[in-house]
Amino acid sequence: MAKSKYEYVRNFEHEDRLLPCTWLVVRIDGQGFTKFTTKHQFTKPNDVRALNLMNRAAEVVMGNMVEIVLAYGQSDEYSFVFSKEAKAYDRRASKLITLLVSKFTSAYVYHWAEFFPDMPLQFPPAFDSRVVMYPEDRIMRDYLSWRQ
Repeated sequence: MAKSKYEYVRNFEHEDRLLPCTWLVVRIDGQGFTKFTTKHQFTKPNDVRALNLMNRAAEVVMGNMVEIVLAYGQSDEYSFVFSKEAKAYDRRASKLITLLVSKFTSAYVYHWAEFFPDMPLQFPPAFDSRVVMYPEDRIMRDYLSWRQ
């Protein structure tokens, strides 16, 4: 409630802006995915349906965040790279990580039946996320090499 006597409580919110002029990577990772893949009978080592579903969820994220310059998926994780100049959500860490993981997870659930038409979702998947800043192009390249 704007302009109320209770507005002072906003003073307790933590400022979490990320450094300017750094690459930002939001990495989303499946939480408890061994149990999830077993229960949903994923083909080992890589279920093509599951990989395509991950890609679809990433497409949804990228369609909503125009400042993502690269997305890279591997197994049960996805990395979303924002340019050094990105200004999305004023570079607030909490906004970036919560919105990306929320959008990714909801898209994963929403599109589940397209990729697993004969396998009802037994329980909802969970993903966690983190954001990391990389100050140099070389380090950003090394990050992508590491995730491969």
